[in-house]
Amino acid sequence: QVQFVESGGGLVQPGGSLRLSCAASGSIFSPHSLGWYRQAPGKQRDLVATITNNGQPLYADSVKGRFIISRDNAKNTVYLQMSGLQPEDTAVYYCRYESTWHNYWGQGTQVTVYP
Repeated sequence: QVQFVESGGGLVQPGGSLRLSCAASGSIFSPHSLGWYRQAPGKQRDLVATITNNGQPLYADSVKGRFIISRDNAKNTVYLQMSGLQPEDTAVYYCRYESTWHNYWGQGTQVTVYP
């Protein structure tokens, strides 16, 4: 099992910034990736960004140039710095651990961008 502590969601105006954090613990093995997905009401859950334990990032096209993913391997913590937020970024953001052997989801944190 992998457990998560997610934080950093909230309300922000368009053009604003937020930073999400996700600390993972438990059965963590390498190689693996940690990252973020998001799900807006009535829509499917989509990739936002992930980063491998070797530091290789992957971004959705919709967030390239606005979001930056990083991690602290000593803390098994992944960060998502979000800038230039727009109403279409409004969603529940889920942390995800993915490895060859198993995958786990966090409980999610709400990000709302409103005028």
